[in-house]
Amino acid sequence: MNKIIKEYVDKLPNKILLDVESALPEKCVDSKIKKIMEEMYKEYLYSLADPGESVGLVGAESIGEPGTQMTLNTFHFAGVSELNVTTGLPRIIEILDARKKIKTNMMELYLKKECSGSKNVKKIAEKIKEKTLESYTKEVIINVADMKMIIALYPKELSEADLTVGIVSKILGKSFKKFKFKVENKLLTVISSSKDDALKEMYKLKEKIKDTHISGIKGISQVLPVKRGNEYVIVTAGSNLKEIMKKDFFDSERIISNDLFEIEKTFGIEATRQLVINEVVKVLDAQGINIDIRHIMMVSDAMTMSGKVCGINRYGIVKDKPSVLARASFETPMNHLFDAALIGEEDYLNSVIENVMINQAVPVGTGLPGLVIKVK
Repeated sequence: MNKIIKEYVDKLPNKILLDVESALPEKCVDSKIKKIMEEMYKEYLYSLADPGESVGLVGAESIGEPGTQMTLNTFHFAGVSELNVTTGLPRIIEILDARKKIKTNMMELYLKKECSGSKNVKKIAEKIKEKTLESYTKEVIINVADMKMIIALYPKELSEADLTVGIVSKILGKSFKKFKFKVENKLLTVISSSKDDALKEMYKLKEKIKDTHISGIKGISQVLPVKRGNEYVIVTAGSNLKEIMKKDFFDSERIISNDLFEIEKTFGIEATRQLVINEVVKVLDAQGINIDIRHIMMVSDAMTMSGKVCGINRYGIVKDKPSVLARASFETPMNHLFDAALIGEEDYLNSVIENVMINQAVPVGTGLPGLVIKVK
């Protein structure tokens, strides 16, 4: 490290010093390096939040103001025209509200080096795609005379999925226990075990049986191999991390899902915190909006600080606030005030919003420290 840069070891973060050193040209005179470091130090001090700064308010304004200018495009294409992904303001609302049911679940699956060839990718993508009986069915006939249903399956599709008519028969037998499934001349025969209304049961089954899961991973409705750099990535519509993690051909350290609760369940709260940051930044970048990442990090910290994901709404972080007035200021004020009155709850006015409401000095900036006077 350059001797002038070393002088700033205690003044600037190590990452900034390394970035400056890597960006400097090989032949750079000391006077120029000194000038660069002085400017860098000024900018760094300017970027710091002062003690007592109301960072929440600054963060809210910094995200909210550009958010009002954001276009209301609900969908965009995930690098490819076949898959739609929610973006723009609707996606920001989904993330910050911590909604359990999101409009478009998706995953990005990176493969291990030994499986990353183009031929392997297509095979693996087809293996993980959820397929119902309808995908394999050629024809369904109900024989009224013999009171049975005959299902003809596509042999080519079955062999590609490493399935046989016998395996399909066993899968259906577990799902529909009132019926008997047999294989006769490579055809699947279904007989009702109930003697009364057997024909009516058959017609009901004909509609139900189509949606029975036969192969692939539940929840993954579409798969698309996409080339990124020197490797292939499988982009999926639908998400099921638990089952994907069981597969040997995926690089488990680089699997990405856009579902907050699935990430929390599989990888923990720290991974969820990072996902909130990544997803918000991705949406803002797509809209051409540049917001200091520290504001987004603070929102993410607030959402995950309790050890579980909490949305920024009355059911999430607002519900956990200790102040009655702070809770009442957000939504449904009468409910909060009545509930607090019933149990005799006290408000110690330690935070900002409750002091604003009763016209007292707020504990931010110069109002934060308590003054101690020396009495003679």
